Amino acid sequence: MTDPGHIPVLLDQVLNLLDPQPGEFVVDCTVGRGGHAEHLAGAVQPGGWVFGFDLDADNLAFAEQRVQAAGGAFSAVHSSFVRMPQVLRDRQVHADMVLADLGFSSNQMDDPQRGFSFNADGPLDMRLDPSGRTAAADLIAAMTERELADAIFQYGEDPYARRIARKIVQSRVREPIRTTAQLARLVEEAYGPRARSSRMHPATRTFMAMRIAVNDELAALRSLLDDITRAAGQREGTWLAAKARVGIISFHSLEDRMVKQTFAELERRELATRLTRRPVTATEQEARANPRARSAKLRVMQLG
Repeated sequence: MTDPGHIPVLLDQVLNLLDPQPGEFVVDCTVGRGGHAEHLAGAVQPGGWVFGFDLDADNLAFAEQRVQAAGGAFSAVHSSFVRMPQVLRDRQVHADMVLADLGFSSNQMDDPQRGFSFNADGPLDMRLDPSGRTAAADLIAAMTERELADAIFQYGEDPYARRIARKIVQSRVREPIRTTAQLARLVEEAYGPRARSSRMHPATRTFMAMRIAVNDELAALRSLLDDITRAAGQREGTWLAAKARVGIISFHSLEDRMVKQTFAELERRELATRLTRRPVTATEQEARANPRARSAKLRVMQLG
């Protein structure tokens, strides 16, 4: 097995709060390189099992090998977690534990050919599932100026969203925007002199916004939260066990808000208990060792 290339965030907190026990059935909605899954699979032995979902077939295969090499039982599902409830119902499985890490793997970020980062030039792709039809370059070419501005402002929370959208639309008339370097340069130009004083690279928020748009990430999270809400209300005959624990790690304020509101509403309806009143974040030691963990927020609830 090669280097995992990805350090799972908030691992100790996940294990402590979700409290996996031998014989339990675990669903990892976004298995990535298998960092969380490896430890969860070990904790539910003997007799337990992990179902891992992911859109990235290469990462999924790596995770399967990683978990099985460590002695865990694992089933790989190359699919969005949007399909997860139906997959579990079809297999007549009830999850004791659900984890969704809404970030993406470091190996995806570090590969210029995936187009997630402006640190190295590459195709403007950003698809979590490389077989998907629509890449970031396609959206950049097709969206109107207003749609681009709205996406960059809503998903990226960039105050210069309208300037950036205008710059993109003006530039694509002259030549297609197909690479990460092109998009990053256009954002810097839209910022103008402010680019030099920005505490982060000016393109950071635009790249995040386009990644969210390409993969329809907020809609996928809403679907998951709606499925959890319906399952909690049914109590019986559902894909979730009666006392199932659900943990969601978010990296964006919009995601965290959605999770917070859903968990609070389920508790208000006496369908669940929040095990975290505030989001759990990385310790200073973890944040130093793994900078990606700095923006991670974990919320956990238990049904019943």
